Formats: sequence, C-alpha cells, structure tokens
Amino acid sequence: MQLYYGGTFDPVHNGHLAIARAARDELGVPVHLMPAADPPHRAPPGADALQRAHLLDLAVDGEPDLRVDRRELRRAERDPAGRSYTIDTLHELRAEWGTSLPIALLIGADSLIGLPGWRDWRALFGLTHFVVAERPGSPLDAALPDALADELASRWADSPADLLHAPGGRVFRLRQPLQPESATDIRRRIATGEPWRHLVPPAVADAIADERLYSSRAVEPGPL
Repeated sequence: MQLYYGGTFDPVHNGHLAIARAARDELGVPVHLMPAADPPHRAPPGADALQRAHLLDLAVDGEPDLRVDRRELRRAERDPAGRSYTIDTLHELRAEWGTSLPIALLIGADSLIGLPGWRDWRALFGLTHFVVAERPGSPLDAALPDALADELASRWADSPADLLHAPGGRVFRLRQPLQPESATDIRRRIATGEPWRHLVPPAVADAIADERLYSSRAVEPGPL
C-alpha cells in the first residue's frame, strides 16, 4: 500500500510529524508527505512552495519511512496558472502505480468533514482509501454532513488490514494523541515574537530563523 499525506505544511510542525508517525506505525508502511504548490493568482502561503518543501526535508531527515514527495510542485511548474486538485494527484498516482495497488490519503478530521467541497469528491473513493487522523474527543460522527455520512456508511474500515483488500473506497479512523500544534498559531507566534521553537523540529526552527520566514521577527529571543 502507498500512503500519502498532503498539506501546505506552512510550516511543518511537531503535530504533523506525530500524525505521520502514528500512521506509519499503525499501517506499517512509509508515509509520503506531499507539500501543496503555491496557489495561482494570489500570494503564496507564509513561505513559498520550495521553502516549505525544504522545511519538510529537514523535518523528516533521520525519520524512518517518512519521505517528501514533490509531485504537486512539479505539476505546478509544468502549468503555473493551473490549480492543483486532489483528484488530479490521484489520477497521477494511479498512472504511476496502476489500478490494483491500494493507495491511501492521510487527512485530518476537519478535511474529511469538508470532503463534499472537494472537486469530484465522490469519485475520490474509486481512486483511494482515506486514513483520517482523529483526535480523542473529536465530534467527527456528529459533524458529518448528511450526504457525506450516507456515502461513508458502508466504507468504514475496522482495521488497517481492511485497506489491503481493495485499491480504494474504505475509510480508517486513526486514533492518535491530542497535539497542540497549529501552523496558524505558529505563524502568529513568529509574527508577534512569542515562543514558538518548541512547536517545530529543531532543524526547522533554525531554518525559519536563519531565512527569516513568516516575519522579520522570526528569530526568537533567548532560550525557552
């Protein structure tokens, strides 16, 4: 099985790594982290795509079976004005791996709840499984839109082994410890000079400070 974890990772933080490690250990497969390309027609996120990918490289260095996949960045280079949709990425993955190999996307509970807003969202189940990183106490069941709840009713997987019997179409709930990190909060902390280094891997913190990403106050004063 191939497992992919997409996101802006703006910046990658300890919570992202905790989710990736939990998925790797639970499913017993490598996790490919896919940074999203810069959105067309507007300013990029707090760091541009190449910077975010570089931070990911630093974050996974030395981490067993955590890898960075730059396919969405390469696709954006070929079509700078285009928009990157998950279904396009999945079609690319299917062209690479074939139609029979199980593929799974690792997403957060909030992303699952918002799935009906994704392009061709029902067609995604024909291309991939979903592994949903669900925090303890998450109101996932109560928060599902009716159309999504109906779609998922027969798709829930009881164990990771269930994902191996089909190329896609199942949804597995990954239980993982509650993590306090938020990329939005980290960017705010950097901008306002609040402590933030403890929320990201040390090499990532050094690179953010050295490159003065997210604000001119990226260098945090004093030890934590």
